[in-house]
Amino acid sequence: MKQSILIVGGGGREHAIAAKLHESPNCGKLYCAPGNGGTAAIAENLPIKATDIDGVVKAAKELKIDLVFVAPDDPLVLGMVDRLEAEGIRAFGPRANAAIIEGSKVFSKNLMKKYGIPTAGYEVFDNSADAIAYIKAQNSFPTVIKAEGLALGKGVIIAEDLAAAEAGVHEIMDDKIFGASGNRVVIEEFLTGPEVSVLAFTDGKTVVPMVSAQDHKRAYDNDKGPNTGGMGTFSPSRIYSDKLAETCMEIIFRPTIEAMRAEGRPFKGVLYFGLMITNKGPKVIEYNARFGDPETQVVLPRLKTDLLDIINAVIDEKLDELTIEWENNACVCVVAASGGYPVKYEKGYPIEGLDWFDGRDDYMVYHAGTDVKDGQLVTSGGRVLGVTAKGANLDEAIKKAYAAVEHVHFKDMHFRRDIGVK
Repeated sequence: MKQSILIVGGGGREHAIAAKLHESPNCGKLYCAPGNGGTAAIAENLPIKATDIDGVVKAAKELKIDLVFVAPDDPLVLGMVDRLEAEGIRAFGPRANAAIIEGSKVFSKNLMKKYGIPTAGYEVFDNSADAIAYIKAQNSFPTVIKAEGLALGKGVIIAEDLAAAEAGVHEIMDDKIFGASGNRVVIEEFLTGPEVSVLAFTDGKTVVPMVSAQDHKRAYDNDKGPNTGGMGTFSPSRIYSDKLAETCMEIIFRPTIEAMRAEGRPFKGVLYFGLMITNKGPKVIEYNARFGDPETQVVLPRLKTDLLDIINAVIDEKLDELTIEWENNACVCVVAASGGYPVKYEKGYPIEGLDWFDGRDDYMVYHAGTDVKDGQLVTSGGRVLGVTAKGANLDEAIKKAYAAVEHVHFKDMHFRRDIGVK
C-alpha cells in the first residue's frame, strides 16, 4: 500500500531523503515542510517551519499523512516525534528523551564516560571564569571548546592558544553567540587523526551502520577558514577498513545503543557517529540524532534497499528482519555556496545550468538554499547546492563531481576544490 509522506526540513539533506523516497514503489504523495526549490519538483512544499510542531501536526491530520519523517535536529530535540505519536501519527526519528544525545553535549559526554565508550577527556563548566581557569591550569593547546546545545553545527571552537581560548569562552558563555546553547560549555582534550562519519539505522535494539563518509567543514581549501555546516563530502572514507568497522561496532556503535536502552531512552531512527581515528583507536567526537548534512547526499545515493522499507522496519522495531544492501562504488558531493558564506552573503541570485543534469543517472543536484521566485530558481541560503556524482571509485567520482560543478552558475558562487582529497 502506498504511503503519503511528509518530510520535515528544508535543506540538502531533506532533498536527498525526498529523492530517495520518491524512488520507492510504495511512496505515495510526498510533502516537504518547508522544503526548497529542489523538493518542489518531486513534492508539495508546505509553508511550515521545521520547528513548528503544531503546524506539522495540523498538516499531517488535514492531509491524512501516513508517515512523517522528522529530519533536522531542532524539532527532534523539541519533541516533534513524541507529539506526532501522541496524536496517533506514524513518525520516523528519535523521541526527545533520546534526541538529547545530540541536544546536550554534556549528556552525551557523561553517557560515554558512564558506559566506557571511548571519547576525548573533558570537563563541564557553567561559568566563564571557571572554564578559563581550567584551560589555564591544563595549559594544553590546541584545546576544544563546545557549546552544550544545538548551534547549527557551528558550536565548536578549536583554540590554538590561551588568547583564542579565552575569547572563545567569552563569545559562547558571556556574549551568547549561540544563545542559551552556550549556558554550559564542555572543554575537551584535542584529539588528532583522520575523521570519519558513520550513520546508522537503529530501532533501539538492532543497529545497522551505513557506508562510511567524510566531510569537509572549513570554508576554504586545505581546511582553512571558518567552520561551516559542511562544504562537501565523500563516501566511502579512504581509511575506514572492514577491521575498523568491526572494532567500532564492538566498542562504540552497539554499546551506545545498549547504553541508551539502559538509560530508559531507546533510540529509534538514524544515529550519526562522528569519529576520530586516533593512534589509540577510534573515539567519538560527537553524536547526531539524525542524518548528517551533507553526508546524507553521498550515502543515500549508494543505498540499494528501499529506504521506505527501512524506515518502516525501524518504526516497527523489525530491523533485524531486513538485509540492507549498498552499491559497491563511490560518491562525492561538492557544495556550491554563496560568496562570503558562512559569515555574510547575499541571496536572491538566479541559478543557471541545472538542465545539464537531466537524465544523467550518475549525477544529482541536491538543493540546500534555493527558492523559486516568479518561476526562476534563485539562491536563498549560504549553502546553495550539493553537486553530486557517483563513480566506480573515489578518484572517478571526484573527477565527475568537479566536471559537473562547471555547469552550475550563480553570482559569487564559491566552492572548495579539494573535496575527497583528504
